[in-house]
Amino acid sequence: MRREGPGDAGRSGRTHAAEAAIPARTATPYGGTAVDEHPRSSAAAAGFLGSPTHRGVLTSGSADQLAALTARAASAPSACVQFVEGDRLRLYGSWGVAADWDEINHTDLESSLGGIVVRTGDTLAVSDALADDRVPAGVLRDHGGAYLGYPVHDRMGMVLGVCCAYDRRPREWTAEQIAAVAEAAEVATLLIGEQLARHELEQQHRFLDAVLDSLHDGVAACDAAGRVVFVNERMRRLWGDSPVEDVTGLADASGVPLLREELGLFRALRGERVRDAPIAAHGRGRRTRFFLMDAQPIRGLDGRVVGAVQAVQDVTRQRRAERFRSCELAVTTALAGAASIEAAGPRVLEAVVATLDWVHAELWTVDEGTIRAAARWSTPGWPSGIPVPERLAYGQGLAGRAWQVDKPLWIRDVGRPQSLISPDTSADRLHTALAIPVHDGAGPIGVLTVFADSVEDPEDELVALMSGIAAHLGQFVERRRVEDLQRQLTRSKNEYLALIGHELRTPLTSISAYTELLREADEATLVRDGPRLIAVIERNTNQLREIINELLELSALDAGHADVRRTPMDLAAVVREVVDRARVAIDGAPVVIDADLPGELIVPGDRDRLRHIVENLLGSAVRFSPDGGHVAVSLRSTGRAAELAVSDAAGDVPRAEREQLFTGHFRTARGHDRILPGSGLGLTLSRAVVEKHQGSIELTGGDAGTTVLVRLPLEVR
Repeated sequence: MRREGPGDAGRSGRTHAAEAAIPARTATPYGGTAVDEHPRSSAAAAGFLGSPTHRGVLTSGSADQLAALTARAASAPSACVQFVEGDRLRLYGSWGVAADWDEINHTDLESSLGGIVVRTGDTLAVSDALADDRVPAGVLRDHGGAYLGYPVHDRMGMVLGVCCAYDRRPREWTAEQIAAVAEAAEVATLLIGEQLARHELEQQHRFLDAVLDSLHDGVAACDAAGRVVFVNERMRRLWGDSPVEDVTGLADASGVPLLREELGLFRALRGERVRDAPIAAHGRGRRTRFFLMDAQPIRGLDGRVVGAVQAVQDVTRQRRAERFRSCELAVTTALAGAASIEAAGPRVLEAVVATLDWVHAELWTVDEGTIRAAARWSTPGWPSGIPVPERLAYGQGLAGRAWQVDKPLWIRDVGRPQSLISPDTSADRLHTALAIPVHDGAGPIGVLTVFADSVEDPEDELVALMSGIAAHLGQFVERRRVEDLQRQLTRSKNEYLALIGHELRTPLTSISAYTELLREADEATLVRDGPRLIAVIERNTNQLREIINELLELSALDAGHADVRRTPMDLAAVVREVVDRARVAIDGAPVVIDADLPGELIVPGDRDRLRHIVENLLGSAVRFSPDGGHVAVSLRSTGRAAELAVSDAAGDVPRAEREQLFTGHFRTARGHDRILPGSGLGLTLSRAVVEKHQGSIELTGGDAGTTVLVRLPLEVR
């Protein structure tokens, strides 16, 4: 037969009254449990019992000893301590309980004597279980015995468990025995209260530590004697291995080193409140960092200072961002008022050096296959005389290397053997170097280099700033180039309009004059002079048509609308045809055309356009040759190109005028009116057509006259 034990009862279902008496527990936001709408509820106690923390107080040793004291005080053979876990009672300590009573380790609240104690929150004394209707059905009810239970409360009055004594025989419990069990329950309450207090304090510490460690500000606290008692994780990262009270390398806003007593903690110990005090940390790491410092005293209940707390905010990034904006503004201002990149260079470099707190900067520009130093700047007070070569070859030195790879280069220490700095630069003065290529719309046009006197690790923000400044420089150069082109275009347009106006006005004037003569002539005059007047009008009309056609052709070539079809053709035959026609046109004029042409010379080209070029060149040569002069036309093959040379007998064109003649905006006064009139656009149109054929055209001169030399490739390129 199984022996009865305290709290042992049948396994009946929960009644509505029992359910109403047992507090409902719900999850709290922090993972514990809370008691809802109970007059004696305690969220802290519920969370405490929801975790195994309290078992460290009332388990094995301490709980069993408390049960033994309870049994002795009540003069009972058995005693136990149980706690509520959910809807059950769990055994935490026992005395004199038989081994087969392990079943009472977990008992239902609604079907046990302990459950009655929990629900009522009062003492339960049973003298004879066989005669007491309060005893639930079960072993105790079947075999009898005496039970004495008292509730265990927390400090808020919530019932947490039961402290009980049991006798297998019926008995009357004395007032002293009842008081003894109540005192044992009070001891359990005190132990639980102490554990709860420790638990809550530990939780508060954990929450506080988590909050402080999650702050972006470094926080430190000290006691009244100035001993640092707390440092959060952020402060440890900011300060590194240095003690919080160490002021080595610290300075105020004006750069004056801080004394120990000027640190926020010690100012606060003197009762001072510190707000947003700027400090700079030099030498903590490899670069200067900037902080804002707050501090205030910690006062006890009597108002005396018992400690101090200091918070430090790292504002290096914000400060650098402000200086970056100032640098960009200074660069923009310098470029706005400069006529050239060389003129703007020193002011730009000065702004960069001042912003970065570095010591030296250089601006290099690409020039005729090399890169030359366009500007340089060193911070005031920095030793002068840093040797900088005037030019560097492609890939030479830091600037030449950045030009070659066309991407930013960060050299952590130029004093190292693998440095790319020019060998002329003093390695013991400069350490970190940064080179940024400068681009315009077509590609790299220069390099911006800056140097520090300390070793610095690469920084993406700094590279981004310098890339932005390099972009400003590239845009400045491109903008100035566009402005120059616009000025040249405006000037060319004006000259072009003046030229066209002159060229068009001449034939129009002749046409108008001779038309007027025809209108006013009588019949005899018309018969005698009419054919001659009509011939003049026809010639000027043809010239006007030629000018308009050449303008349209030139415009189409410039715009890319003209279609140049390069097919195999006999250039010698085309030149011979033009020469023959020109000889007929100038028959009787005091100019001789000499031709030296091969029998055949095949080139890939547009026959009509090349024929027009030869006509223009030959017509110009005839017009400019003096009376009795010879115009020479020659054509030959050089192996890879066909060379057509047309020479006149006029004086040499000055070298300064030769290129201007190809613009169509310039007229030389050395020509003579001949039978072959010109539009003034021959050379301009000729260059456009020749370049479409992947060839070249140039003017050469000498004592005998001026030669136009055209080179056309013999194969399609």
